[in-house]
Amino acid sequence: MAKSLVVFAALALIFIVKVHSADPELVSDFAIPDGIDQSKLDGAFFTYTGLRGGAASSNSALAGRMAVTVSNFPALNGMGVSMELLEFPAGAVNVPHTHPRGAEILFVVDGSLTVGSTDSDGKLYKNVLQKGDVFVFPKGMPHYQANFDKTNKAVAVSAFASSNAGTVSIPKTLFGPNMPEEVLAKAFKISADTLNLLKALITQG
Repeated sequence: MAKSLVVFAALALIFIVKVHSADPELVSDFAIPDGIDQSKLDGAFFTYTGLRGGAASSNSALAGRMAVTVSNFPALNGMGVSMELLEFPAGAVNVPHTHPRGAEILFVVDGSLTVGSTDSDGKLYKNVLQKGDVFVFPKGMPHYQANFDKTNKAVAVSAFASSNAGTVSIPKTLFGPNMPEEVLAKAFKISADTLNLLKALITQG
């Protein structure tokens, strides 16, 4: 009996974790924001126009990014999807990062991109994508995109299996102000001076 209870509790815990890790299921056609009369909604509610100006970055070393998530497009609430427009100037890199709440599928609209993702064993899955190519990044796996073309920009659209997939920048998370310096120095086998230099470079970037 005790063993059965342990098995039941373990299965219940797995179920709870699974439910909380995904977007909530809708019990209606779509989610209506509080205080809004559904009869007054029209096609504008399901339309987002914020990408008309593109996503160009003021910093040529970084990818321009414009996210379309539930935070700026309420119609996505409960839909389990979101997207980003990514613009890469020549030589730009979208640094290694993860999306903890949703898988990503990337479509190259223009130019070419080198992309890569690592699994839990550290194996790298890398490819060079051309216009029209698609690449998928599994949920939570570290990945990057880079435009190594020295003259032409690249443009891509990413879609996510979550209305708010989240983005965790690995360099900023590791070398930000909250990670203990002694832990980082030992983990990377570097001196305190080298660590401080890295932190300064990442903060500037």
